[in-house]
Amino acid sequence: MIRSATPEDAAQLAAIYNHYVENTVISFEKEAVSDSEMRTRIAHGLSYCPWLVAEIDGGLLGYAYASPWSARTGYRMSVETTLYVAQDHRREGLGIELYKLLIDQVRSQDLHCALGVIALPNPGSVALHERLGFRKVGELQEVGWKLGRWVNVGYWQLLL
Repeated sequence: MIRSATPEDAAQLAAIYNHYVENTVISFEKEAVSDSEMRTRIAHGLSYCPWLVAEIDGGLLGYAYASPWSARTGYRMSVETTLYVAQDHRREGLGIELYKLLIDQVRSQDLHCALGVIALPNPGSVALHERLGFRKVGELQEVGWKLGRWVNVGYWQLLL
């Protein structure tokens, strides 16, 4: 079942996210996110954009959300879209279902542009974005530093 996230989902979402924080360059955060911080992020995020979770028998398997691209008023119709799937549920089709529904909800809010920001290389994320109609519009070289190496970041765009 896919449903809207609530602040009560914070602990499970933090557990999913922290795997990526601690073990990959997919997130450029250095420290694990506390349940309290995740609760704040969810509550704040829901005030502007959708946050969705995939749930089976009370367990959360992944989540997707949109967030403002920039605080500047001129960018208010553009959002960054984000997806995380629990490590043991990757490649099951869950991510694409979450992301499709997220895009539908963003589109229904009359927003104009969705942006996917991808640490590279990440062929799975690139394939997911392109399957949903995003197209690569740019790549920044060596803008992130994590796990002892420089990381490029690509930008994929979907005009809604």
